[in-house]
Amino acid sequence: MFIVSAYSSKRVREENKVRQQFLESEYLSLWRAYGFWELPTKELSLQDFEQSARPSVDEVREQMGSGCECALCPQRKNLVFGSGSPTARLMLVGEAPAAEEDAQGLPFVGPAGQLLTKILEAMGLKREEVYLTNVVKCRPPQNRVPAPEEVSSCSPFLEEQIRAIAPEMIIALGTTAFATLVEDDTPLAESRGKVRTLAWDGKTPVMPTFHPAYLLKHPEAKKLVWEDMKTVMAFLGAKV
Repeated sequence: MFIVSAYSSKRVREENKVRQQFLESEYLSLWRAYGFWELPTKELSLQDFEQSARPSVDEVREQMGSGCECALCPQRKNLVFGSGSPTARLMLVGEAPAAEEDAQGLPFVGPAGQLLTKILEAMGLKREEVYLTNVVKCRPPQNRVPAPEEVSSCSPFLEEQIRAIAPEMIIALGTTAFATLVEDDTPLAESRGKVRTLAWDGKTPVMPTFHPAYLLKHPEAKKLVWEDMKTVMAFLGAKV
């Protein structure tokens, strides 16, 4: 597992201190005299460290293998990892795969996904320009809400997906995604439209909004979601 979050700025400062002590010691001149490699003199910043240690999306997918081994894995047809650009500026996170997603192994391909595609197109975006995924990667039976232990089991892979892509903004689609990304149990109706930050790093902006599946049952909420999307577009510098 790629757990870089365990490294703090304090750890980086300690490593830089050790590096500097070595550079100032007599041993470095001996290493150079015998032709050994030379340590770089540039100090390592926390951003440099995070970028150098950041996995690729393919590496995270390989790490996940056949699943996170939660109770959902034996019941689903396909693991639905995610799809889209590995360098997307915008990432959208939903709750869990439904029947169509489970059958195809791709996120947001059912009726809710088709509506999401239309929303993206209205924003001037194509599906392949963003990155789409869910909190859990396996379909819950009867499309029920994922249990807390199922979310906890899959969350490390979601965290690594986000680190790999490093999006400029994340859209949390629905209550489960909002609660997982922001770690807040405030009702979504009260939280949507207000930009928050990702709980894991405290800096990546997160826009909570209604899931497209909710919009299929409550079409009157589409105007609220569109207001949220205009905020996202303005944040990304897109024409509204």
